[in-house]
Amino acid sequence: MSKDLIVQKTTIIGEDYNTLIDNISTLWVKAKEKAVNAINTELLEANWQTGKYIVEFEQGGNVRAEYGKQLLVNLAKDLTRLNGKGFNRSNLTYMRKLYLAFPKCGTLSHKLTWSHYYEILKCEDSLEMQFYMKQCINEGWKVRELKRQMKSCLFQRLALSTDKVGVLALANKGHQVMKPLDIIRDPFVLEFTGLPQKKRYKEGELESALKTNMEHFLLELGRGFAFIGRQYQMHIGSRIFKVDLVFYHCILKCYVLIDLKRAEIKHSDIGQMNLYLNYFQTEVCQPDDNPPIGIVLGARKDELLMEYALQGITNQLFAAKYQLYLPKREELQTQLDALLDNEN
Repeated sequence: MSKDLIVQKTTIIGEDYNTLIDNISTLWVKAKEKAVNAINTELLEANWQTGKYIVEFEQGGNVRAEYGKQLLVNLAKDLTRLNGKGFNRSNLTYMRKLYLAFPKCGTLSHKLTWSHYYEILKCEDSLEMQFYMKQCINEGWKVRELKRQMKSCLFQRLALSTDKVGVLALANKGHQVMKPLDIIRDPFVLEFTGLPQKKRYKEGELESALKTNMEHFLLELGRGFAFIGRQYQMHIGSRIFKVDLVFYHCILKCYVLIDLKRAEIKHSDIGQMNLYLNYFQTEVCQPDDNPPIGIVLGARKDELLMEYALQGITNQLFAAKYQLYLPKREELQTQLDALLDNEN
C-alpha cells in the first residue's frame, strides 16, 4: 500500500470520526436544552399552582382573623422545614402575585423563567408588565438585561413618544422596529458609562466609554444593531471627515451613523451629519441597502432650533438627547398617566 493511500485513508477515517463527535455532541446539547425547558415549565407551573392555593385559602374562610399577615410567614417556615429552600416569604409573595396577575396558567409563556417573572411582577401597571414579557421573548433578554431595561424605564420612555393606540400596541406586541423613527429614544439612557461621576468629560471619553460598554450600548439601542466601527473615515475632496460610531441595522437594512456631542446640539451639527449621510448613500451603501440613518446625540437640544435645522432635509436624520443617569420612574409614569387620561 502506497504512502499516499495510507494518508488518504487516515483522512477519511478522521473526517468520519469528527462527524460522529459532532452528531453526538449536538444530540446532547439539544437533550440538555429540552431538559432545562422541561424543568423550567414544571417549576413555573408549580409556582403558579402554589400561588393559586394561597389565594384560594385566603378567600375560603376567616383567614384574616385566624392568620392575618402571618399566613405567608408561617407558610415560609413550615414549607422550608418540609421541602428545603425556595419557600421564603418573598418567593411566596411573588407566587401569589403570579396567580393574581395570570389567573389562567395557559397565559404564561414558558419561554420565560421564574426569575424573569419575579422581576416582571414588580411592575404595578398591567400594560407595562405585558410589554416586558413581550420584549423578553422578542429580544431574548436574560434576567440581567431585563433588570437594566426596567431600571431605565424603557416602557415609559417609548410610550411617551406615541399615543394611546401606540401604548396599547407596545403592551400587546412589544416594541416593533418597522421604520427609522422606531429606533429613536429620546432620551437615550447611558448610565452604564460611569461618566456622571465626572464633572467634566470630553466627547472622546464618552465615545470610548460607549465602545468599552458596547454590550450595554447595544441593549439600549435595541434589537437589530451590529457595530461596524468607531471614528469611521470619509475622504471627501482633500479633507478627511470622521463619524463617531457606525452601525448596520439588520432589520431596517441600512447603516446608522451616530455623532456624539457633549453639550447642546447645534444647527451646524445637523448640516455635518447630512454631509455624512450623503457620502454614505453615494460611496458606501450597496444597491440593496436602504438609505442610511443619522443620529446626532447630544446632552441637550433646543426643540425649535432643531425643527428649523431639520426642515427640508430629505435624509433620515434625527437629533436626540442622552442622559448619563437613570430616569425617575415616578415622573415618567405621571407623564404617561396624563397622556392616557388626555386620550380618554
